Amino acid sequence: MSAAPFNVLLIGSGGREHALAWKLAQSASVAHVYVAPGNGGTASGLAKVSNVAIKETDLDALVSFAASNGVGLAVPGPEVPLVAGIADKFRAAGIPCFGPSAYAAQLEGSKAFSKDFMARHHVPTAEYRTFTDYDQAVAYVRSVSHRVVIKASGLAAGKGVLLPTTTDEALAGLKEMMVDRAFGDAANQVVVEEFLEGEEVSVLAFSDGHTVVAMPPAQDHKRALDGDQGLNTGGMGAYAPAPVATPAVLNAIHSQVLQRTVDGIRREGHPFVGILYAGLMVTPRGDVKTLEFNVRFGDPETQVLLPLLESDLAHVMLACTRGCLDAVKVDFSSAAACTVIAASGGYPGNYAKGHAISIGSVPAGVTVFHAGTAAQGTGYVTSGGRVLAVTAVDSALASAVSRAYDGLKQVKFQDMHFRTDIAHRALRRAAAPKQGASYADAGVSIDNGNALVEQIKPLVKATRRPGSDADIGGFGGLFDLAAAGYDAKDTLLVSATDGVGTKLKIALSTGIHDTIGIDLVAMNVNDLIVQGAEPLLFLDYYACGKLDVNVAADVIKGVARGCAESGCALVGGETAEMPGMYSHGDYDVAGFTVGAVPRSQVLPRLDDMAAGDVLLGLTSSGVHSNGYSLVRHVVKLAGLDFDSPCPFATNPPAPTLGHALLVPTRLYVKPLLPVVRAGLIKGMSHITGGGFPENIPRVLPKHLAAVIDGSAWTLPPVFQWLRETGNIAGPEMLRTFNCGIGMILVVSPDKVAAVRELLPEVITIGQLAQRTGESVIVNNFA
Repeated sequence: MSAAPFNVLLIGSGGREHALAWKLAQSASVAHVYVAPGNGGTASGLAKVSNVAIKETDLDALVSFAASNGVGLAVPGPEVPLVAGIADKFRAAGIPCFGPSAYAAQLEGSKAFSKDFMARHHVPTAEYRTFTDYDQAVAYVRSVSHRVVIKASGLAAGKGVLLPTTTDEALAGLKEMMVDRAFGDAANQVVVEEFLEGEEVSVLAFSDGHTVVAMPPAQDHKRALDGDQGLNTGGMGAYAPAPVATPAVLNAIHSQVLQRTVDGIRREGHPFVGILYAGLMVTPRGDVKTLEFNVRFGDPETQVLLPLLESDLAHVMLACTRGCLDAVKVDFSSAAACTVIAASGGYPGNYAKGHAISIGSVPAGVTVFHAGTAAQGTGYVTSGGRVLAVTAVDSALASAVSRAYDGLKQVKFQDMHFRTDIAHRALRRAAAPKQGASYADAGVSIDNGNALVEQIKPLVKATRRPGSDADIGGFGGLFDLAAAGYDAKDTLLVSATDGVGTKLKIALSTGIHDTIGIDLVAMNVNDLIVQGAEPLLFLDYYACGKLDVNVAADVIKGVARGCAESGCALVGGETAEMPGMYSHGDYDVAGFTVGAVPRSQVLPRLDDMAAGDVLLGLTSSGVHSNGYSLVRHVVKLAGLDFDSPCPFATNPPAPTLGHALLVPTRLYVKPLLPVVRAGLIKGMSHITGGGFPENIPRVLPKHLAAVIDGSAWTLPPVFQWLRETGNIAGPEMLRTFNCGIGMILVVSPDKVAAVRELLPEVITIGQLAQRTGESVIVNNFA
């Protein structure tokens, strides 16, 4: 941090700014805090703090003042100057600013931008549509069966959200916004999104553009009246920590929302510096959905969070501006805090100003933050809707709430209004009779498991085939060999099991889960066909710490698709929800398959192989499912991430690198079965982990070697990029990746033409020879 104390310019005039000034002034590194324009509380009563008569929207005047008064840190409080680009102006003037760029501030400034951003970067949120045309919005609201939320896309002082309970109310809300223009230009674009059930929570986090450090979860109270009734306000009170945000929920918020957002905005060229405020819904299932983003400290959340912060706020802010947040300790007290807003009568509607304020002696542990106040003589008068925030800190939430209300008794002004039930959800939860322990309490949801089964039943049913009706839900899957056309006396059963390795990491990073199941099937059934076996049945295993029904259904959707394309029945599976075994959001998969082959068609036919036999190759669809630890290492070396534009050509064009690397493993069963049944193949090798040198010898007699011409096919762009970017040597490529050839056939020279008739795409890539050294020799592989 700076060796000499520095000045801070704090922009804003609310309770948030009083709390920020109060905390910043405690830092030994801060010489003085200027607040522009400030309020009555920042005008007097705080050491090292004074007001500056500059409006928060006069950006040039603010920058000029900072440059002339030795300001070493600028801290914009409200959203309006941030959206207008004040952080960019400060940085252009060489003044560190704790706030995001105008581009990044669109996360709050435009709800349409924010929702589209969440969709681009797989941040969990509600389904939505955006509209500029009133008639189209009306038609959409009438077309959906679920409740909706209507939001003005632009800034509306925290009040541009309508929560209709009926279609008629929703239509009236659209008219109010888009026709009557009740929210002005803020409603030039309107977002209509799915109404989510659950409990709201706010999580604010410090960010330097890379690192994210979350504050304790808070819960505010938007409605004006007790019982969450009345009109929406800027916030009538808040408390922290909010118990709805369990450790598992907080883990999900950090990884799926906060970090994903900071990483995403950085990838778009605008590192996020400042406070990222996520307004979230925790659903009854414990899933997290993002309602909105703010790009600054919340009000009144700031008034409960900063009293809990034990670290030097100025040091933390400067570290964020310098990109070194990870080098600073950010500690919070384990205590609880509650703030209650004293508002003007009539708020959030019309209200009078200029009423004298009396503040008596408040109890220990209570702080009164000014919001809508003005200094007048030796006292204060009301000048806004939300006048004061009375905050208390105590070891337990109930005592913090009680202490806050005791402090509020010392505050008096004409027509003062406040809610009497701040923190009611948490207090009700704490007072609820203790229930007997259940499986759900341990983190396992039987209901979610049942919901998953019901969701995937139609997918599974679509894989039925002769021998199996593909019903699930029983204790095991049955298969009738005779119905499938096999003579049990002359039939061998062949089994295989496999997973998909660290390709899962990319699926988890990108939020794309519907192709992993195809990989899982392919890795198993391809191992059956090389033995001449037709896949008959498949079972999957899905393990996670907390079951996300939608993610699991996407994975099983891929499994069902892979089974259908391979002609095998999905007869069952296991879903294992194991709290503590996996991080929140992580999962793993494994597959097990059984096939059948007549004795006379079992492969490989080692005794029939001879020098001169031809090696035919079938191309791969990409990297398939092996070598992804090296793939991810190369991506890191390249300074890319999975949301980056794809750096190599794909067909069709992939929108991101992650999409390109998640192209599923090719399924070889259906094109190869006719060739196998015609008796044209002596052996096949599935090129998986270990590449050419490890997989080809598995199907060869010890006296023969495979001699392959590496120039017989063109190395696909993905492998060219991996080789060049990672500076990977040829032998390392060949023993790690399939390099564009996913299946190799051993065929007698006189059978090649017949194979080509059934399989025109095969490429001649080499032949067998007497072995004198290595069992696999690849020439001309540049």
